[in-house]
Amino acid sequence: MYATLQDMQDVFGQAELIKLTDRDRRGEIDLVVVGKSLARAASEIDSYIGGRYALPLTPSIVPEALRDRCCDIARYKLCGSGGVQLTDDIRLRYEDAIRYLEKVASGVIRLGPGEAGSARTNNAARFVSGGRQFGRDKTHGGAF
Repeated sequence: MYATLQDMQDVFGQAELIKLTDRDRRGEIDLVVVGKSLARAASEIDSYIGGRYALPLTPSIVPEALRDRCCDIARYKLCGSGGVQLTDDIRLRYEDAIRYLEKVASGVIRLGPGEAGSARTNNAARFVSGGRQFGRDKTHGGAF
């Protein structure tokens, strides 16, 4: 996970999280709904950065910028269900998060010092010759 319930509360506030998640009208944040949304957001993030970084990223080194983008994506995914309407602000923040992830995936933006300690190595195939295996044997007139 790249963000927590507390991160969501810090960014959007308790009242908005209740509005986004309270499907049973209890007047409280539904922790299961938030958790599923954060997991879906993390999965979407992984689909972008997985080609550049070894996953999962260690939670202690997740940069704040990625944490904020995870909150924006999770918020976007909460809209449309439970009667919450998608606003321009929510959509724009989601689109900004996706553009950010595309730049991370292409290497234009780095997640942090030393590639967040999780840089993926180049796993390309490499062929090395061990030298000649066949050749002419000069003692038999060149034919072998």
